[in-house]
Amino acid sequence: MALVELLMPKMGESVMEGTILNWLKKVGDRVEQDESILEVATDKVDTEIPSTHAGILKEILVKEGEVVQVGKPIAIIDTSGGSTEPTPTPEMEMIANQIAEISEKIQAQPVSTGERFYSPLVLSIAREEGISMAELETITGTGQEGRVTKNDILAYVKAKKAQKIASQQPQVIETQIEPPKETAVETKPAVKVKVSEPVQQEVVKPLETKKTSTPIPIYEGDEIIEMDRMRKIIAQRMVESKHIAPHVTSFVEADVTNLVYWRRKVKDEMLQREGETLTFMPMFVEAIVKALKDYPMMNVSVDGDKIIKRKQINIGMAVALPNGNLIVPVIHNADQLNLVGLTKKINDLARRARDNKLKPDELVGGTYTVSNVGSFGNVLGTPIIMQPQVGILALGAIRKVPAVIETPFGDTIGVRHKMFLSHSYDHRVVDGALGGMFVRRVADYLEEFDLNKSLF
Repeated sequence: MALVELLMPKMGESVMEGTILNWLKKVGDRVEQDESILEVATDKVDTEIPSTHAGILKEILVKEGEVVQVGKPIAIIDTSGGSTEPTPTPEMEMIANQIAEISEKIQAQPVSTGERFYSPLVLSIAREEGISMAELETITGTGQEGRVTKNDILAYVKAKKAQKIASQQPQVIETQIEPPKETAVETKPAVKVKVSEPVQQEVVKPLETKKTSTPIPIYEGDEIIEMDRMRKIIAQRMVESKHIAPHVTSFVEADVTNLVYWRRKVKDEMLQREGETLTFMPMFVEAIVKALKDYPMMNVSVDGDKIIKRKQINIGMAVALPNGNLIVPVIHNADQLNLVGLTKKINDLARRARDNKLKPDELVGGTYTVSNVGSFGNVLGTPIIMQPQVGILALGAIRKVPAVIETPFGDTIGVRHKMFLSHSYDHRVVDGALGGMFVRRVADYLEEFDLNKSLF
């Protein structure tokens, strides 16, 4: 009998653990190599995990709903009995054991000088909030083995800020003054006197977390719907983005008549030759890529008081899922693809996003994002930035409108295809001039689209 361990795979950069959602196979089932064996959820994506070996699922080590670290065993597969997998030799087993030992040491290596492990996300929040490693060690963790989770550090930061605000406010002490008991003078009502005294910071106790918002009334017939896991993540990230970055939005109207006519002319050729449907998105992405090359300071990220200028141009593309949630797969190195390449990549990502077949690495590394609100019939939108990016472009619906057309023989009225571009950007590092010029340049590239452009 040859037994091998199925390890929790790496699920993308900065992802150190995942939650077992569902085992697709049960103990005793036959499993083929590369066949999906379970579903795993991380803070980035829900995905299916394929088996690394063919054989019989001998034992499940991690139950559904449990959290497991990357590199840890989650199941045992018996590769004997008709398997085409080679039987491990003693040399192979020795090497595998050595690799496992090294991997285990790496996983156990603490990030700080203490004994606790801190995820990259927790360390990033600590750095942004000015929390030292010594202070981080004092935070009580609610995660596995006492680890500090994202919610733990956010709650600590919130309490710390509230404590700071309280220490800066004067403390109002109400003193009740009563008339002397042994006096014959007519008794008067008690008087309340307010005395303001500065509060010493060192005697202020940590504030307890309390709900300060007004309770939401629930009426007869109302339905309470619990947010699913993805919706909770989306909500949290949107709130964080608005908290981190001061959003400003600039709007431009673009005449895309040439682009509409060109697509109408070549879409059948694309379908027959490549088997792909030509949408407007590849042309939009192409224009955005060109504008990012013209204005590279839009292709940046912010880290504290430092600006990271990105070399790669990776375009995030918001995709609406059938359940109403939103996911943003990334077109990596979009500047290295032509229109045909962009078409294939965009169609593939969108299709697999809706089928929940995206890989974790396809959801990370974006440097700029585009959202097609026009697909829902919307004319304008004010999108929220995907952190740590500094800009996002919303594409409105293309509409036929009457417009003034300049000709060598004078102005005339004609029907044109127009759309609005809404560009939200981080005002910490992108001023109105850069943000406005960037979206205007995207519009220029769309308006100047060559009707005679060759598809292949």
